Amino acid sequence: MTIRFTRRAALLGAAALASGTAAAQGTDYPSRPIRAVVPSPPGGPPDLIIRALAPKLSAAIGQTVVIENRPGAGGIVGTAQVARMPADGYTWLFTTASHVNTPPFNPNVNFDPIADFTHVTLAVQNFGQALVVHPSVQATNLAELIALAKREPGRLTYVNAGNGTASHIPAELMKAMTGTDILSVPYRGVGEGVTDLLAGRIDMFFVGTNVALEHVQAGRLRAIALTGARRWKGMPDVPTMQEQGLAGYDVVNWFGLWMPAGAPRPIVEKAHAAMRTAVNDPEILALFDTQGLQGIAMPPDQFAVFVQEQSRIAQEIGRRVNAAPR
Repeated sequence: MTIRFTRRAALLGAAALASGTAAAQGTDYPSRPIRAVVPSPPGGPPDLIIRALAPKLSAAIGQTVVIENRPGAGGIVGTAQVARMPADGYTWLFTTASHVNTPPFNPNVNFDPIADFTHVTLAVQNFGQALVVHPSVQATNLAELIALAKREPGRLTYVNAGNGTASHIPAELMKAMTGTDILSVPYRGVGEGVTDLLAGRIDMFFVGTNVALEHVQAGRLRAIALTGARRWKGMPDVPTMQEQGLAGYDVVNWFGLWMPAGAPRPIVEKAHAAMRTAVNDPEILALFDTQGLQGIAMPPDQFAVFVQEQSRIAQEIGRRVNAAPR
């Protein structure tokens, strides 16, 4: 077989090579809109946060960042879909600490939270979840809540928006540390859980401060505790779990940005730089200040180490919770 090279073929080949080199170097990135996948329903903390950030991210990176909710199985469905996408920087994953917290509690997880992703940045974190109860619950502090749970084992209920999520782990850790029997009730997302809690169909919820605050201020819910190590100025009268006797209890929720594994370093750095600009925007700083959130924008290498350590901690919590009497 004879192969003939023409000048046109040579030019096309050179153009393709140049295009591939530019893509690898990220010099033309982004040249089209970016999809930021949130693997949970609209209205939950990660959805609210990324939607607030999206206009700032779009301006910083030079292309529209489009939010796409892909809920299912406590975040597993959407996260697994992103893991299978091309590592070209046009599909982002924005989710919570459940990214590493879910696998120890669910044998059906079909992704590796470390190996299947490029770790871009720890974008935001909170001061801990707010443990809130419906006003009908006869408890105004943690000691009273625990006493009530022990008097009537299995009667109290809590919202579980997915195993391994920030609604599930704090509750199960509390149960393990106090020897209480509180019923986990599964929900498809935070919004549904809040609706039923406000209606009095369920008793308690470990939920983000940015979701809890307005309902607590309006008297529709009662805040019992915060799960972090220190109080938040937005709820200055709400003590931490540690202050109320649970030594070493420190659970905060964080929100990260990932791409599929193998994303080129220049593209990762551009996305990280856009997030750093967004979380430091004066409007975002003011918004976060009212919601109990902190913009972090951790560098990619540091975030990769952070994710590995958080995965290790999640495995330990999983063993502790699963070993507790039921």
